[in-house]
Amino acid sequence: MTTQPAFTPPPNARAYPLHTSRGTFAVVDSPAAPGVAPRGTALLLPGFTGSKEDFTLMHEPLAARGYRTVAVDGRGQHESDGPEHDESAYAQGELARDVLAQAAALGAPLHLLGHSLGGQIARAAVILDPSPFRSLTLMASGPAQISDSQQQRVKLLRDALAVMNMAETWEAILAMGPPEEVGGPARGIGGPELLRRRWLATKPAQLLATGRQLCTEPDRVDELAAVSLPFHVLSGASDDTWPVPVLDDMAVQLNARRTVIPGAEHSPNADQPLHTAQACADFWDSVDGADDPGPADNQHCR
Repeated sequence: MTTQPAFTPPPNARAYPLHTSRGTFAVVDSPAAPGVAPRGTALLLPGFTGSKEDFTLMHEPLAARGYRTVAVDGRGQHESDGPEHDESAYAQGELARDVLAQAAALGAPLHLLGHSLGGQIARAAVILDPSPFRSLTLMASGPAQISDSQQQRVKLLRDALAVMNMAETWEAILAMGPPEEVGGPARGIGGPELLRRRWLATKPAQLLATGRQLCTEPDRVDELAAVSLPFHVLSGASDDTWPVPVLDDMAVQLNARRTVIPGAEHSPNADQPLHTAQACADFWDSVDGADDPGPADNQHCR
């Protein structure tokens, strides 16, 4: 594993390997801003083909609100190691247990946030054991499998990985136009070089296994609703991976706070990071009993 990031961390943040009972994971850890009373800690999980860098633009505004944020590369993602070809190592249950180990290493309780695929892994972790967490935010992450159009694009990616190495596949997906998830939030943060570097560092088995999960994930909303945690469903104003009305319905089923970020699509953490960070901090404050805006805030922010 490398410990030198492929980008410049936000002010006061540091990149380091987090040692857990289930292995070592690369993280970017941003403390509460100097002079600001600490409010809590949030663990941030990226999406398919994503990485910890996807949350770069959210660390500083969340630090200003008193939140320590720890963004992580999951097993086999970017700078976190994992098996090259063993897809069983990336079963959703294994990835969920990794999240529980990360929470234990950081010190519970934590606010948990997952973007897209990361949201479904976060959901699985909370269903396994909610005790390390104070809340769950599902960012642009829906109740079941991704849309038909995105399934087709992920299938093209998986077909390419079956016959080409990572470098050849990268050139192929650039030529065909990447799936909504490929590149993700970091496309506007680290630029093409970060995208290429993290693609080449990511394990192919991780992409094959998690791509299959995105295309076959069952609806587990009822299981999640049975968990006694505060929930937040956050998305952009449009999303081709999980349509916004689907996310609206999921929020109702979960009795969750619902936030829609204007001017954002599938990656509100990159499209509108300041508004997204504010919405997350407002939710976390309400969970902690401070500055609770009450039921009226449980609306689309338009």
